[in-house]
Amino acid sequence: MTKKEFRELTEKVLILDGATGSNLMAQGMPRGICTELWVMEHKEIIQNLQRAYIEAGSQVIYAPTFGGNRRNLQQHGLEDRIVEINHTLVSYSREVAGERVFVAGDITTSGQFVTAEGEYTYEDAFEMYKEQIQILQEAGVDLLAAETMINIEETLAAVDAANAVCQLPIMCTMTVEADGSIFSGGNAVEAAVALESAGADAVGINCSVGPDQLVSVVRNIREAVSIPVIAKPNAGMPVIDDQGNAVYSMLPEEFAGHMKVLAENGASIMGGCCGTTPEFIRAMHQLLK
Repeated sequence: MTKKEFRELTEKVLILDGATGSNLMAQGMPRGICTELWVMEHKEIIQNLQRAYIEAGSQVIYAPTFGGNRRNLQQHGLEDRIVEINHTLVSYSREVAGERVFVAGDITTSGQFVTAEGEYTYEDAFEMYKEQIQILQEAGVDLLAAETMINIEETLAAVDAANAVCQLPIMCTMTVEADGSIFSGGNAVEAAVALESAGADAVGINCSVGPDQLVSVVRNIREAVSIPVIAKPNAGMPVIDDQGNAVYSMLPEEFAGHMKVLAENGASIMGGCCGTTPEFIRAMHQLLK
């Protein structure tokens, strides 16, 4: 997909998929393991989930390459398998997507904060993303999605890396508080403006909070940028049960109603994050389309 084709695609509402991690845990994925390796070994589970998202109305599915960068894989002693892991996971999504659905190469934060001098610099982040993005492009993704980002500087490094190695569109979403503040400092509007200037093709938010808490954040981002705005929130705020699991109380129809409000306030690329299922995407698709 070219950047021009992406912009034309987003002239109408573009429906993304919903959560991956919370649904995989519901299917038996343990905590504390390498998600990417577990997914490689459970092809049927991830493909069934992504097939359900497509049937619910998703026009873009995220390849399960979320933590497939070298730094994250090093924590599990899997850095030497970075090419194999990313190629295999993209191939799983490509098989399900066919010709009618787009596959986004999913990338995320290293979990570290970028500093001018220290253990993790902009140059370190740039090289990390450059490597994974090059692999994802070779694996055949249609576009890129940098999501659940917690640091503006690191996200800028991802955009710079993408533009250095390919011409694929890149969507960027920060994880924020209800007031739009970013955990490492700054806010969603500042991030959106900086990312647009760096060459991002769409900007917005994902994870953290529910859609009911993001109306002003989405509106403020829409007023500050000229590129499409993304909303991929959680299914409300979770409650932790006795087993330590996050339980989300928002129902699909309620979620869809709040997403419609976000669309009315400027979001045009819509999906779900933690706690959402194909039923959430179906309800949203029916209401928005």
